[in-house]
Amino acid sequence: MNADELAETARAIVSGDKGLLAMDESTRTCNKRFARLGIPQDEETRRAYRELLVTTPQLGRCISGAILFDETIRQSKADGTSFVEVLGDAGIIPGIKVDTGAKDMAGHPGEKVTEGLDGLRERLAEYSGLGARFAKWRGVIAVDDRRPSRACIEANAQALARYAALCQEAGLVPIVEPEVLMAGDHTLQRCSEVTEEVLRAVFTHLFAQGVIPEGMILKPNMVLPGATCPKQETVEQVADATVNCLLRAVPAAVPGIAFLSGGQSGATASARLNAMTVRFKSRLPWALTFSFARAIQQPALEIWRGAESNVSAAQKALFHRAECDAAARRGEYDAAFERGDQEIVPGGESSVTRSVGIS
Repeated sequence: MNADELAETARAIVSGDKGLLAMDESTRTCNKRFARLGIPQDEETRRAYRELLVTTPQLGRCISGAILFDETIRQSKADGTSFVEVLGDAGIIPGIKVDTGAKDMAGHPGEKVTEGLDGLRERLAEYSGLGARFAKWRGVIAVDDRRPSRACIEANAQALARYAALCQEAGLVPIVEPEVLMAGDHTLQRCSEVTEEVLRAVFTHLFAQGVIPEGMILKPNMVLPGATCPKQETVEQVADATVNCLLRAVPAAVPGIAFLSGGQSGATASARLNAMTVRFKSRLPWALTFSFARAIQQPALEIWRGAESNVSAAQKALFHRAECDAAARRGEYDAAFERGDQEIVPGGESSVTRSVGIS
């Protein structure tokens, strides 16, 4: 482990106004999304879709890193060029999801614990050899009047910390993802309380395992009311609740916080990130960025639908969503940017748009 190299990679991932493209869906999840749109569910179609993603023109302008799945990191373009090489040529750092999924937690109905620690040291060495420079592990926390249990929080926090320590030993930057789920009718305040409790537990275990905070990235949920909660707070209220929670629980030594989208629409996730930037950027100890999956990919997937003739249009939609998120990092996002025929151009205190395509 080289602490300076880990810190340098972590800073590079959250630098500028770029963010992460999460394209680490498992085979099962990817197939489910394909099935909803009538897309064939086979390895070649998954490969073709991932080629569409990694070859999107100018993607490196907005994306600093891409999180891959085990199948994806071994795949190549139709011409034989590995996806890892394609990403590197675009200036995008390749990473890898290494957990094996959230499983039912014994003795705690309705709660999950993430598995995958067995054999992880060896898998990390292999992924490093394949070109990965960072990794990701997700723990999921359900919320209602009685959940999460302390046992669930501790089990997931300990697993995240053990994973992170193994990553740093292998020279990979760990992305630590404790996700408090949106599902449910819990209030914004309840989400804030649970998120803070979870983050405090995670960092307690990270310190106990000797994880270097400068060489990791946190990937948390935004603090949100449950999806079925009758009261849905404003963008500004969500921004305030989220950042205030993080300020209480996340050490200043962590270089960056990359939010997951967690089921939010692309436009909503961009607007909330933008509000955090506008309201808090001048007094934050860490960078705030994005690590979105569906919130970036979904428009492209709906356009593509498995047809080669739709690749260019799908890539334009993907790039546009990434541009919106990069604008949100600058505090320059505007709902007007949701018109997909416009390129977002940084312009200091504000942004202007012009009608162009990408080539």
